[in-house]
Amino acid sequence: MGAAHTVLRTRVGIVGGGPAGLMLSHLLAQAGIGSIVVEKRDYETIRATHRAGILEHGSVRMLTEDGVSNRVLTDGHRHDGIDLRFGGASHRIDFQDLVGESVWLYPQNEVFVDLAAARERDGGDVRWAVSGTEVLDLSTDTPKIRFTDAEGAAFEIHCDILVGADGSQGICRRAIPAEQRRENFIEYPFAWFGILTEAPPSAPELIYAASDRGFALISQRSRTVQRMYFQADPDTNPDDWSEERIWDELQLRVDGPDGFQLQRGPVFEKTLLKFRSYVCEPLRFGKMFLAGDAGHTVPPTGAKGLNLALADVRVLFEAIESFCSTGRTEMLDGYSDRALARVWRAQNFSYWMTSMLHTRADASPFERRRALGELAGVVGSRHGSAYLAEAYTGWPVTH
Repeated sequence: MGAAHTVLRTRVGIVGGGPAGLMLSHLLAQAGIGSIVVEKRDYETIRATHRAGILEHGSVRMLTEDGVSNRVLTDGHRHDGIDLRFGGASHRIDFQDLVGESVWLYPQNEVFVDLAAARERDGGDVRWAVSGTEVLDLSTDTPKIRFTDAEGAAFEIHCDILVGADGSQGICRRAIPAEQRRENFIEYPFAWFGILTEAPPSAPELIYAASDRGFALISQRSRTVQRMYFQADPDTNPDDWSEERIWDELQLRVDGPDGFQLQRGPVFEKTLLKFRSYVCEPLRFGKMFLAGDAGHTVPPTGAKGLNLALADVRVLFEAIESFCSTGRTEMLDGYSDRALARVWRAQNFSYWMTSMLHTRADASPFERRRALGELAGVVGSRHGSAYLAEAYTGWPVTH
């Protein structure tokens, strides 16, 4: 038999110390509700994992108005629109004009840094680099989390509510019996080849480019470092691509009569990002609730992943706060349906953006021309542009 577990008692046990888990822990602390967060990765690994980040206005308000940090406003970059580029021409979608909102370019690992600093500042209990994590007794009044900490000590958390915020490869979703969950997903026949480059920005805002060669995203990160992607076969090996070949391919996908040219520089990171759309229903089993990528994933085209996770957290926090203050379970019982209503809207938007902008290898001439007609319809109609602007900048969290 192994060593005995030291029992820890808290109201909410959270598996996963990424942005979703840390934001929930922060909000709970603001309301005087105790929580413990366990995370299998160490802090530095998460901090150094570079992921793009477009934050909706609602996500920015969560960081600033709920007391995490104002750094998104000082170090992030406000974008009031995007460019849709096709047929060699750019068409700006003006968010401010269409819906009166903006988004902020702020990398996800910076959101993590802010949240981790806020939890440390406020005395939060976050256990990094744990191993052997298990969740059990999920259908009882006292669900539990077992783990071994970084020093080798064994613990068992007893809580009233357990939250799985441990990502798409985590243990929590898989702890739900197969017959108790419905898995909805679709695989996409392409991936994104991504680079980080030391170069000045090629454009002030994001460019979503559709071309006969496939999709490209021209994004920014800072004044000196940029992130860009282009559609690639899922079996592509980034090591097979030289810098010159990468830049030439990206340029071909944005070429046009206006002579637009990318700002080139040394490439210091190459990655291949495969993706799919996935939703687990319901986002609950017994006293365990799923939030963020543990319950759903979207392709990155619509910039919804992190924003959906934070929207889940807002809804779940309100439900937990109601339960802890009144003992009533109505809001907890409604969490899954309420969160999933937004998730499915985001799935539809992300699927639409992905399908409209990417070129399938087996697409017929009709399908390719139809997609161009769809893009022309979006940019040629204020109503079409407004739908894109509203979905991209984020819907309000409804009750």
